[in-house]
Amino acid sequence: MEKPHRRLIVWQKSVELTTEIYRLTQKFPISEQYGLVSQMRRAATSIPCNIAEGAARGKKEYLQFLRVAIGSVSELDTQLEIARRLAYLPVEEHQAIDEKLAEINRMLLALRQSIAR
Repeated sequence: MEKPHRRLIVWQKSVELTTEIYRLTQKFPISEQYGLVSQMRRAATSIPCNIAEGAARGKKEYLQFLRVAIGSVSELDTQLEIARRLAYLPVEEHQAIDEKLAEINRMLLALRQSIAR
């Protein structure tokens, strides 16, 4: 079975980011297990999942799934900022993740624009 999403660099990078989010959130306080940790993991996972599902659909649906992925990027960005402010995430780690997230966002916007044409 062909899996077109696997060829997309943005999908590959978002899977890497998701695994990194899982590793980072393992260090968060146990009291956040069902709060911020769960939300961050779901938002991160939503990005590659929506890219993959959209890639398997028609143009109109693909664009909608990319919009959802872009929304998940914004959601994760907010959660990362909260984690930084609560000192769950060191400034350096936040900055590194933020750069990766910004790159994924740019790639998603470019992909959406490319498909819309």
